[in-house]
Amino acid sequence: MVRYTRLWETMEKRGMSQYRLIRYHGISAGQMRRLKLNMNVSTQTIERLCRALECRVEDVMEVVLEDPGTEE
Repeated sequence: MVRYTRLWETMEKRGMSQYRLIRYHGISAGQMRRLKLNMNVSTQTIERLCRALECRVEDVMEVVLEDPGTEE
């Protein structure tokens, strides 16, 4: 499972709002919604976030491996 908790932390540290990402950095409102819900987004979106926030991929997302016995 991919989680974007780190994105919100990085945005807060950088003083970046969702509005600025949408308005000035080409992130769509739909993509922001998908990020909030920890849904899949394109690598292009991840790249845009990293460029806008001047950070690494690890500052935006993390992959959490689930126990094989608990897969849905």
